[in-house]
Amino acid sequence: MLIAAEDLPDLPIRAVLAEVAGALAAAGAAVLVAPPGTGKTTLVPLALAGAAPGAKVVVAEPRRVAARAAARRMASLLGEQVGDRVGYTVRGDRQVSGRTRVEVVTTGVLVRRLHRDPELAGTAVVILDECHERHLDSDLALAFLIEVRAALRPDLRVLATSATAESRRLAEVLGGAPVVEARSALHPVAVHWSPPPQPITPPHGLRVDPKLLDHVATTIRRALAEGDGDVLAFLPGAREIETVANRLRGADAEIVALHGRLSGSAQDAALRPSPVRRVVLATAVAESSLTVPGVRAVVDAGLSRVPRMDHGRGLGALVTVPVSRASATQRAGRAGRGAPGRVYRCWSQAQHDRLPAQPEPEIAAADLTGFALDLAQWGHPDGTGLSLPDPPPPGALQVATDTLRALGATDAAGRITARGRALADAGLHPRLARALLDGARTIGGRRAAEVVALLDADRTADDLAAAWRRARTDRDPAWRTEVRRLTAATTRNPATDEDATDAAEYAITEPSPRTAGSGGGRRKDLAEGGREWLADDLAAGLIVGLAYPERVARVREPGGRAYLMAGGTAADLTGGSGLAGTTWLAIADADRAPGARTARIRSAAPLDEATAREAAAALLESGTEIAWRDGDVVARRTERLGAITLVERRIDKPDPERVRAALLDGLRREGLALLTWSRTTTELRERLAFAHAALGAPWPAVDDGSLLKSLEDWLPLGQARRRADLAKIDTAGALRRLLPWSVAGRLDEIAPERLPVPSGSKVRIDYADPAAPVLAVKVQEAFGWREAPRLADGRIPILLHLLSPAGRPVAVTRDLASFWATGYPQVRAELRGRYPRHPWPEDPTTAVPTRRLNRRSP
Repeated sequence: MLIAAEDLPDLPIRAVLAEVAGALAAAGAAVLVAPPGTGKTTLVPLALAGAAPGAKVVVAEPRRVAARAAARRMASLLGEQVGDRVGYTVRGDRQVSGRTRVEVVTTGVLVRRLHRDPELAGTAVVILDECHERHLDSDLALAFLIEVRAALRPDLRVLATSATAESRRLAEVLGGAPVVEARSALHPVAVHWSPPPQPITPPHGLRVDPKLLDHVATTIRRALAEGDGDVLAFLPGAREIETVANRLRGADAEIVALHGRLSGSAQDAALRPSPVRRVVLATAVAESSLTVPGVRAVVDAGLSRVPRMDHGRGLGALVTVPVSRASATQRAGRAGRGAPGRVYRCWSQAQHDRLPAQPEPEIAAADLTGFALDLAQWGHPDGTGLSLPDPPPPGALQVATDTLRALGATDAAGRITARGRALADAGLHPRLARALLDGARTIGGRRAAEVVALLDADRTADDLAAAWRRARTDRDPAWRTEVRRLTAATTRNPATDEDATDAAEYAITEPSPRTAGSGGGRRKDLAEGGREWLADDLAAGLIVGLAYPERVARVREPGGRAYLMAGGTAADLTGGSGLAGTTWLAIADADRAPGARTARIRSAAPLDEATAREAAAALLESGTEIAWRDGDVVARRTERLGAITLVERRIDKPDPERVRAALLDGLRREGLALLTWSRTTTELRERLAFAHAALGAPWPAVDDGSLLKSLEDWLPLGQARRRADLAKIDTAGALRRLLPWSVAGRLDEIAPERLPVPSGSKVRIDYADPAAPVLAVKVQEAFGWREAPRLADGRIPILLHLLSPAGRPVAVTRDLASFWATGYPQVRAELRGRYPRHPWPEDPTTAVPTRRLNRRSP
C-alpha cells in the first residue's frame, strides 16, 4: 500500500473506501457522490493505488490549480515531494517520475492522452473528479473511457465522482454503474442574506455593476468584523477580484487572489495555511476540489463566468451569469470544514429560490469547435455512438464542423486531416492553433506564441497590441510559461517551417502610426532571414485575424466608432477607446447586449488593408454583382472581404437577364407597391379577385403572394433597368395577361365594372371585398326591383347598400324582397317627412324608379 489505512486522515470518505474498491472490482465502473470536504479527491486515489500494485491511478481534475493542489496534498500525506509516488501533469507543467503511482492531470490532458494512447497502458484506474461541473473535456473523457472499456480495456476501472447528489445520469451513462455515497461531516453554516441596498444592473457579458462590487467589499468587511477566521469571497473573474482587492485596502487582513490566470506558485501560495488572517478573493476554482485552509466565512457575489456562443453572429465569449443553487451550496460549504461557519450571500432569499437548481452543462451553450475536433480525432465526427451525458445541440455542432472544414482540420466526410491533427496537438482551441501555426510563418514562432497566449488566457484589453507590449514588460510567469510551450509547438510542428531560433528573445518593436488603411509605413523589413516582419500592432492584428477571419472589420465612416465585420456583424468601439479612428481592426472579443442591434468591441488590434486581406484570405472574392441592393438595382464589379466591399466599379451595360432577375428579386423583397396602382388598375385587380373567389380556376388568383410568385408570367419588364422604371409599367395591361383566352372575353359579364339599375343609371360596383361585392344605390332608383341582382353567372347575389336621398345608407341587404316588405315601410315613415320632394310610394315594387325630384306644388 502507498499508505496504511490507519495513517489516512480521519475524513468521512474513509468509511466508504472499501465499498468504492468493491464496486469497482465487481462492476468495473462506479459513481462516488461525496460533498466537498469529505476527502474524496485525496484519499480515494491513494487507497485505490494501494489496491493495484504496479499500476498507475490517474486522477482527472477540471482545473490546473485543482490538479496541482490535489497532488501536493497527497504527496504531503506520504511525506514526499510532488513528483515521487504522487505527481501531476497539466498544460505546460509536469512533475512525475518512474516511481509515480498516482498522477493527477487535467481533463484536457487526459483527452489528449487518450488520443495518443487509447489503451492507457500501465493505468489501472481513472478517476474523473467533479463530474457534476459538466465541462466539455469531462464529458468527452467520460465518453472516451466508456468506449475504451468496451473495446480495448475491459479491465480498466473508471470512477466518476460528484460533489452533488445528481448521480443518476452518470450511473446510466456508465451502464448502470453502482453509486456509492459518502456522508458529509461539515459543521453548520449560518446563512446571512445580504442583498445590495440599491438596485443593481444585471451583468452583461463580462460587465458587472460596480455597485455590486462595492457591496461585496462592504460585506467582506462585515464578515471580518462579525467573526474570526479567514474569509473566502467568490467573484466571477480576475477583473472583479482586482477591483474588490483595491476596495479592501486598509482592511485588517492580508488580501490574496486565487484564479486561473495566476502562476502555479501564486495559486499554491493561496492554498497554504498562513499565520496572519486572510481574505481570499477567488473565482469558481475554489468551489470544489480545492481546500482553502482557515476559512470560517464565505462571501458569495452570486455570479459565475461561463462560455457562451452566439452562433448567429459568430461571437463566442465568456459571460457572467447567476450561480445555480447547487453551486451556492458548495460555496457555502467551504465555511464549515473545520468549525461552524457563516456565509453571506449578496442576494435575497426570494432571488435564491428563483436560481436554477443545477449549472447548465457546458455542451448546451458553448462553442463546440474544439469539442468537434476531438470527436473527429476519436473517429466519431458527429458524436453518434458515444456515451455522452448529453448530446451536442445539432445547430451548434453543425457550426463547429463547418468551422473545422474551413480550417482544413476535417475533410468533407468529417474525418480529421493531417492539418487537423497538427491543430489538435497544439493544445489550443482550433482557431487559436491555426493562428499560432500559420502566424508563425509570417511573424515568427515566439511572437505568434505571445499573442496567442494572451488570447487563450483572456488577457485581452481594448488595444490588444498595447496589452502585448505590457505583458512583455510585466514578465508574468504564467504567461511566459505558456509562451514557451506554444513556441515549442511551432518549432516541432510540421505545419510551420520555423526552427528553434524563433524562441530567442528579441527587441520590442515600437507601435507604428495608425494611418488610414493604405498600409503605408505599417510594415517594415527586418534583415533577419530576409523575411518580412510586421510591427507589433499589425502582428497582433494578423494573429487575431487568422484566428477569427470573420471578425476582421472596417470602419463604416472615417474617424468613426462603428465597424462592419467580414462576417456581416455590425460592431461599435466603446467610448474612449484608444482604437478610435483606426480604419481596420481585427476583433479579438466582442459581445452583444440582449436586444442590441450591434455588438460591442471589447478587444481588438489594428490592421491595414494588406494585412486584413492576408488574415482573412479565405473570405476574399471577386465578381460581377447585378442585384437588388438598398432599394434599387446595382450593377457593379466588386471585390469583397466577406461582407466588406473593398473595390466597386459600375457596369454601364449590364446583362439584361441579370437585371431582370434583380428587378424581380426587388419586387419580391419590397412588394408590389413598387408598381403603379392607379384607380383603374386597382379596380381591375379587385374584379379579377372576385372572379377567382367566386368561380376559381381558370380565373387567376391576384393576391400579393400569388402575383409575386408568378411575376415572370404576367409582368413585362421590357427595358426596365432600375426601381424608377418599375413605376412606368402598364400594370393594368400586365394583369390582363393573366387571363387565359377561354375567359378573357367574359370578365365584363362575370364581374362587370358597372351595373344598370331600374332608374337607368349605371352604378359602379365596389369589389374591395371579393366575397361581397357592393352596389350602393339610392332607394328611389331601385323601385321596381323585386330581387337583388346576381353576379358570376348568377352565383353570387350582390350586397345592396340602399341610400337615402342624402346618400346615407338606410339598409344593407341581399334579400331585397324582404326589405321591401318589412324594412321599407319603416324607412318610408321616417324619411318622407324629411325629404318631401322625393317619391315614397307605398308599394316600391310597382313604382316608377327615378333619379328626379317631385315637382313643387303650386
